[in-house]
Amino acid sequence: MLYDAAVIGAGPAGVTAALYLVRSGLKVALVENSATGGQILSTAEIENYPGFPKSVKGWELADLFEAHLANYSVERVRGQALSVEKQENGNFLLNLSEDKTLEACTVVACTGARHRPLGAPGEEAFAGKGVSYCAVCDGNFYRGRDVAVVGGGNSALEEALYLSRIVNKVYLIHRRDAFRGAMVYQDKIREAANIELVTGSVVDEIRGGAAGVEAVAVRHLADGATRTIPVDGIFIYVGMEPVSGYLPEEVNRDAAGFVLTDTEMVTSLPGIFAAGDIRAKRCRQVSSAVGDGATAATAAFSYLEQRNA
Repeated sequence: MLYDAAVIGAGPAGVTAALYLVRSGLKVALVENSATGGQILSTAEIENYPGFPKSVKGWELADLFEAHLANYSVERVRGQALSVEKQENGNFLLNLSEDKTLEACTVVACTGARHRPLGAPGEEAFAGKGVSYCAVCDGNFYRGRDVAVVGGGNSALEEALYLSRIVNKVYLIHRRDAFRGAMVYQDKIREAANIELVTGSVVDEIRGGAAGVEAVAVRHLADGATRTIPVDGIFIYVGMEPVSGYLPEEVNRDAAGFVLTDTEMVTSLPGIFAAGDIRAKRCRQVSSAVGDGATAATAAFSYLEQRNA
C-alpha cells in the first residue's frame, strides 16, 4: 500500500507530525515499535510543557497524545524500522521487523534517541539486575533502599529527585564539580536531605553477586582517591545516542550520528525529513519536539505539492 507520508516514531515529534499531515488530507502511516509517547513514558513529571501549570505525568501526556490520534484516520503500523530505501520512482520502501514493508512518498523520521551506556565494568553483566536507565520504570523495586544515579544533566537530576521520594538514599555521581542541569533542579537536589553529591568522580566498576548489584567503585578524578559505595541499584543518565541507523547513507549526520537538517527539518536526501531528538540540535524537550514535528509535516506537505505539480 502506498502512503503519502510515513512517520517513524510516536513520541511528541511523531505524533505531532502525523496529526498535521493527516489534517492536510494526506494518507499517513505512523510506525511505532512500542507505546505512544516515546521517552516521555520514562519521565515522572513534566513541569515545563505549556498548558500544564501544575505539571503532568509522562504517562498522562502520552495518554492524551493517544486520545488525540484516535480522532483521525492515521494508520498505525506496529514494527521497528530496519531500513529505508529510495526507489527509482522517487518513493521510499520501509523495511520493518517481522518482514513487514510499506511504501511512502515521504518519510518523517522521529525515532529520537536512547540512553547511552556508561561503559563501566559490570554494567552489562548486571543490566536488569540493578543497572537501570529508567527510574520511573524501575524505581519502585528499590523502595527504602540505597541507590546511585550517574550523570549531571536534567535527566539525571530529575530522576534523582524522583528516586529520593521512594528510596532511602541517593548517591548522585557526576564526573564534573558542577552540574549541567537546570538551576531549578540543582536547587531541589541540594535541598533534599537524602541525596548525597559525589562530584568530580567517575564509576570505575559496578560490583555485585548472584542477586544483583551490591556496590559501585568510585574514583575521585582530582586526587585518584577511591571509594566503594554500597547500593542495590544504579541508574545511568550519561547522554543519549540517536536511533538513526535505519536511514539511508545519503542522509547526513554529525559525528555522533544525529541527523543534520535545516530549519525546516529537511535532510540531505529529498523526501526525508527529521524531527525531535534524532536531530542534531541543542534543545531536546517535549516542546521543541512538538515544534519540530509541526515544521517537518509542513515541509513534507510542501514537498509533495511541488512533486505532484
